[in-house]
Amino acid sequence: MLETDIQNSIRLALSHHGIVIRQNTGIFLTPDGRHVKCGLTGMSDLLFIGDGYVAFIEVKTASGKIRLEQQNFINRMLQMNHRAGIARSIQDALKIIGVTS
Repeated sequence: MLETDIQNSIRLALSHHGIVIRQNTGIFLTPDGRHVKCGLTGMSDLLFIGDGYVAFIEVKTASGKIRLEQQNFINRMLQMNHRAGIARSIQDALKIIGVTS
C-alpha cells in the first residue's frame, strides 16, 4: 500500500473523532514558475485536533524510514506534552490520538 493510501485511510478514520488537517511541507513550484516554501522542516503529515488536545502524526508505509528531522519534530512535540508519533496503519493513528477499540 502506498503512503498516500495509508494517509487517506487514516484521515477518514480520524475524522470521526475530531478535525484532521493535512500539512503540506516542502518547496513547491507554482504553475508560473515561482518556488513556495510551506511548513516547518520535519513537521508531521497530519495535525489532529481533538477535544482539548492536538496530535501530530507522521504517516509511513510498513517499510518507510523516518528522517532525523521528522523524529526530532515528534520528540519536541512530546516534550511539549502533545500527542505525536508515527502511524503505519489506522490502528497506530488511533493509539496516537488516544482512541482504543
